[in-house]
Amino acid sequence: MNKLGFGFLRLPLEDTSDNQSIDWKLMNQLVDLYISKGGTYFDTAYTYLDGMSEYALKKAVVERYDRDKIWIADKLPSWKVASHEDCYRYFEEQRNRCGVTYFDTYLLHWLNKDNYEIAEKYDEFGFLQELKANGRAKKIGFSYHDSAMLLERILTEHPEVDVVQLQINYLDWESPAVEARKCYEVAKKHNKPVIVMEPVKGGTLAKLPKQTEACFEKYNAKESPASYAIRFVQSLENVEVVLSGMNAVTQMNDNMRDMPALDQKERDMLDKVCEIIREKTAVPCTGCRYCVAGCPKGIVIPQIFSIYNEYYRYPEEDWKITPKYTELTLESGKASECITCKKCENSCPQHIEITSWLKTAAAAFE
Repeated sequence: MNKLGFGFLRLPLEDTSDNQSIDWKLMNQLVDLYISKGGTYFDTAYTYLDGMSEYALKKAVVERYDRDKIWIADKLPSWKVASHEDCYRYFEEQRNRCGVTYFDTYLLHWLNKDNYEIAEKYDEFGFLQELKANGRAKKIGFSYHDSAMLLERILTEHPEVDVVQLQINYLDWESPAVEARKCYEVAKKHNKPVIVMEPVKGGTLAKLPKQTEACFEKYNAKESPASYAIRFVQSLENVEVVLSGMNAVTQMNDNMRDMPALDQKERDMLDKVCEIIREKTAVPCTGCRYCVAGCPKGIVIPQIFSIYNEYYRYPEEDWKITPKYTELTLESGKASECITCKKCENSCPQHIEITSWLKTAAAAFE
């Protein structure tokens, strides 16, 4: 069983602070490997890597492979739309960026309470239906970050959508903030196939605290932690595609293997792993970088949180962790420079109190 889709959010960069610096040799190698193993589904969005994601898809996929043999999914930046006409403008820009005449799947990006109001105001769902009617999109839907209650409302008011993209992973399955299980069950109730995003939670479920090692060794030490995360979501019957942002050959080879469904003992084991992760993780950041683009102080928030989580897990090693923070902030904003404008918090799909955690990181490292 493998439902893996290639997510174009976390691409290989020669310089992780520069979205323009795509490692094209590795990029092409990853695409070739994915397709050689039977992969066909590629996912991008207007805002990913400040637009470079769509361009990368054009260069690495569309210009190198038969368009009819690949499946391309893109997303309208729903929150940027200020008129119904804007939908067409963004769509044409995306079509040109990707070098295609149509999209196989086209979604409204990042619906939540505020963005749904914008979508309704400018008839974005009507726009989706127009695309499908004239052959510019085969399937339509939306990606979602909010409560199960709002999802129930949206799917009731818009039964015309074909698919829903949800954040699902075993750590968020019972999370009161993400409501992964509840949202999945709402989609299933409305007979909407699910596209899964963040199955490894931005790499969180690939690099686990050392205390979890004994849990995995008891069952199968040869299986990677990431493969358990992928298997968890692939085991869900209503899941159609599982997106993973891969930027290394080892990741691709690991994720593209045939994977059996989880048995109950393995599910119980993952419950124990969740307890350890929650205990050993301070900030539940996935590294999506939605928060970075609007920061007036140029603070690289995900990297700071990654370093702080390392410090939180291993405080006795602060002597080698703190220099990582110092080096990182030589060319970017420090955590203490946050002006609490909260643009980052308004952009965070995980609903993290970012400004508060930046103060905590500043106290630890500065």
